[in-house]
Order: sequence, then C-alpha cells, then structure tokens
Amino acid sequence: MTNQLFHNLEEAEIFMKEQFGDGESFDVSIKHVFIKDLPVLCTYISGLVDSAILAQLLSSMLPDEDVSIEDEKEYFEVYFNFQGRSEGTERKAFLLAILSGQVTFVTKNGYCYVAEIRDYPGRSPEEPDNEKVIRGSRDGFVEGITQNTALVRRRIRNSNLRFELHKVSKIGQTDVALAFMKDIANDEILDKLRRRLEQIHHDGLTMADKSLEEWLFKQKFHPVPFVRYTERPDIVAAHLLEGHIAIMVDTSPSVMIVPATIFHLLQHAEEYRQAPAVGTFVRFMRYFGALSGLLLLPLWYVFATNPDLLPEKLAFLGAEEKSHVPLLLQLVIGDMGIEFLRMAAIHTPSPLSTAMGLVAGVIIGQIAIDVGLFSSEVVLYTAVAAILTFIIPSYELSISIKLFRLLLLLMTGLWGVNGLFIGIFILFTYLCSLRPMQAPYLWPLVPFFPKAMLRVLVRFPMTADALRPYVTASKQRRRS
Repeated sequence: MTNQLFHNLEEAEIFMKEQFGDGESFDVSIKHVFIKDLPVLCTYISGLVDSAILAQLLSSMLPDEDVSIEDEKEYFEVYFNFQGRSEGTERKAFLLAILSGQVTFVTKNGYCYVAEIRDYPGRSPEEPDNEKVIRGSRDGFVEGITQNTALVRRRIRNSNLRFELHKVSKIGQTDVALAFMKDIANDEILDKLRRRLEQIHHDGLTMADKSLEEWLFKQKFHPVPFVRYTERPDIVAAHLLEGHIAIMVDTSPSVMIVPATIFHLLQHAEEYRQAPAVGTFVRFMRYFGALSGLLLLPLWYVFATNPDLLPEKLAFLGAEEKSHVPLLLQLVIGDMGIEFLRMAAIHTPSPLSTAMGLVAGVIIGQIAIDVGLFSSEVVLYTAVAAILTFIIPSYELSISIKLFRLLLLLMTGLWGVNGLFIGIFILFTYLCSLRPMQAPYLWPLVPFFPKAMLRVLVRFPMTADALRPYVTASKQRRRS
C-alpha cells in the first residue's frame, strides 16, 4: 500500500481547503514550508500540537548545498528523520490524523507523512477530590488518554500490558482504549467489549465515559452503576493485575473497570494503605454505614409509628415532638431537601458555598423546627442518613441508595411493616437479577462463595496467597 495519496501539492491543498474551509477556521493551519530544498504542504490544528517542537523541527530543515538525492520519497525520509514519523496510507485516516492533533506533510508529488507532535491542552495529574487517602500517591488521571496510559505503565512495567485503541462514534471519533493484561484477562469478555464498541453507530460520545457505559452495558433505566469508576491509577493497576479490564475514554479523567460487583463499588484505596486489622475495621464500618444509610429512615419510621414494636429500653427512638405535618411527609421532604442542598452546593461558586450551607443547614432547619413544620428527630435522622450515604466511595452507588431509600420509605408509609419487608425483598431480588458482563452483581454473596466472601469482608495481608477473583474469569487464577 503506497503513501502517495495525491498527484501533486495543488491537489492536496484543494483537498485540505475543501475539508476545513479556506480561512474559515482560525486554528487550522495549511501552509507551504520546505524540508531542506523540498517544498511540502504542512497541515495541522494549532491548539493540538506542540508549537515549540514544530518550530524547532522546521527551523532545523535549512537548505543544504550538498543535497544530491534525486528520489523525492527517499529525500524526505532521509532529511525528515523524525522519530515520530509515519506514513499516511489512505485519505480518511490522513484527515483523522490532523483532527487528532498530528502534523501532516504532503510532498510535491503527493507522498503523505504524519508526525507525532501532539500536545493536548489539559491539567497536570493531581489527587482526585472524591478518592483521597491519608497516605499514598497524590497523582490522578487527567483528561488526556496518553497521560493516563503513562500513569498506569509506570506502575505495571510488563510487556503483557496492552492498551488497545478504538475510534468510537461516526462524527466525534472519540479515542477509547481497552487496558488489560494479555496473559491474565479473559478473552471472551474482551471480545464482547470489542464487538459492542464496533456496534456503536452514534454521532458522538458527548458525555465521554458515561455515554460509553450506557452504550456498552445497555443500562437503560437501571439506577445502579454497572462499572466501577476511578480516577486513581493505583486502583486501575491493582484491578488489571486481578484480571479486570479498564476502559479509558479520551477527554475524561474517570476510568471504567469491568467486570464490577457491588462490593467493588464499596472498596476504597485507604483500606490497603493501613494495617490489615485497621483496613478490615474501616471496611466493616463502610459496609455497615452503607446498609444503615439504606434502612435507617424506613426503620425509624416503623418504630415511630408503631411504638409497641420497640422494647421499653429503646422507647426513646420514637418521635417525641408533635408537628402539623405528617411524619412520612416530613421524612420525604427532609431527605429530598438535603439532596436539593447538595445540588445547590455543586452550582454555588466556592466563595459563597460556606454561607449557603450555613443558611440552608442551620437557619432553615432551625426555623422549620421552631415553627412546628419539622420535629427535631426528623432533622436528626435525615442528617445522619445523608452522612451515611456520603461514606460510600462510589458517587453513583450513593445516589442509587438514596433512590432506593426513598422508595422503601414510601412503601413503609403506605403498608407499614409489611411494606418495608416487601420492599427489601423486591430490592434484593432486583440486585440478584443483575448480571452486567455476565458477572452476578452481588457476587460472592449471591451466588455464595464462602472463601471469596471472607476476603470481601476481611482485608487480608498482602503476603496471604490469594486467588484472582472468580468473577473476572482470569486465565491464571493464582497470583504467586
């Protein structure tokens, strides 16, 4: 396959101006330059290339009186001996290279070359806000896919680590990389992901990783996340060594990890930065907090409306103060009010967020109690339930738990104790039925794997000989 895509420079220039417009986009550069004595057409997008390297590269190509090479193709390859150079073999790929930030050259007889001088705008790696640790690395993924792959390569120095690049969507042409260990990851899961990527015929992934998740896993209206999101390269490296597959999307600092269960979403790097006993304690606290965040409000409502169910020593759990608003409505409004507060905090400028929190959390809450709209117990328990959902590392799962808690609360309000237990049964059955990427969502609880469940509950020492999780279907179960 030849790299002579045009007959001459004039045809190449006409093609470029047809594609990008003649002076219609200020950031597209289509200019004639010289490689030694050879005239070439250079095309690139100014905001996506390293202009300093490009200027240095072209300034070193000054004319040379001793040039005697007659073959144009050989001439270019000798004097443009740039390590990031490759040949363009078809016009569509050549055009995509320009749009991706590469610099292209066309010689006077139409030979096409591509130079890798990309420099995407972006920030430097920093610790993610929602995955902070007391001790440990402070780097995190950024919006550039090349930087993200380098952060993982730095932690896994093995030739079997693969980053398989795909172009997804028809117009957006978004870069998506499948990261996996060739000798460990399951080939069947990889093939399934490849097929689903090929089946995406949408115009673009505007929301990057979230859009891709919905296309890959057919999420539809399921409220729970089907993948684990992380912005920490050490977490991705650990999961790759376990046999998981990471999906990186250009322009997003979040990386998806599959297959994932609900217990993966409840794990945090801090557990592995502490001693095994401390890590186990932290893990137990997190599991207990997540379960309490789901059941606290419905259970308290049952006890408050059915005092006879409480032992005498726990009678203080009921509602002491009377209010003009029904107790169920108080709980629903209080729970939703905290969600409104969270949404307002996201959209409030940082200098005003503290004042907004004081006004909403202290003044409004206290006044609502004083005028008799809310009882103090309702404010207390809704605040505790909100705090319990904040301890969940996965933001997506915490929002799902809030939704499930509201549904359980409404069912409890309508049908009492029976409604609570029916709601818990329906929720448990629903979670058991989920199998994203053929991985049971509640594994290893359902189906029950005793040894794997023990490792989910207990943070064992690193020296303990552990198998790779069964749910990943790894080629090599043993790790040492």
